[in-house]
Amino acid sequence: MISPSIKNYWGTQRVARVCQVSPATVASWIDAGHLKGHKTPTGRRRVASADLVEFLRTHGMAVPPDLVARGRGAREAVVVVEDDPSYRRGLVRMLDAAQLDLDVVEAGNGMDALLEIGRVQPSVIVLDYRLPDLNAVQVVERLMEPGRQLDADILIVTGGMPAEAQAQLRAVGVRTILNKVDGLPAVVDAVQEALRRRKVA
Repeated sequence: MISPSIKNYWGTQRVARVCQVSPATVASWIDAGHLKGHKTPTGRRRVASADLVEFLRTHGMAVPPDLVARGRGAREAVVVVEDDPSYRRGLVRMLDAAQLDLDVVEAGNGMDALLEIGRVQPSVIVLDYRLPDLNAVQVVERLMEPGRQLDADILIVTGGMPAEAQAQLRAVGVRTILNKVDGLPAVVDAVQEALRRRKVA
């Protein structure tokens, strides 16, 4: 579970819906420094829940009750690690549509993934086997290094991998390996199942 000290982040689309403006307007606010935010390694703008609450109150806008709850760390997070932009966008859209009440963070390669995972401490990691810089085995090995406090279910998605790699992933505790040919709904179902397991653990 995410601890209350971990910030939860909103993308420009969600901020725009709350503020009733366009995502482009939100992006311009962030770039101009009017709204505190940052860019992820994949170039997407993110705003911490607490900073959004402060911005809304400063400008006399209504603060949705659920936003205050999210700012207190009520939401879990999933990190989607995939170098194919179209596949990644499709999966993110499906996760949003599933209304799982979680924050979705994206990374396009292994090193960005390690940074984002360390930053948001996700409940679930969806990790593509083949990435431009590292493969899933290498990413998981780094996540298991001494000193890292990883508390996340790792789901591997692949178009195919060597049997040796699959055995290595199983050996370090990866329960779920999904083939991309099974489709995006299978990945969303696996994320839901991982979240359910965490709630009853």
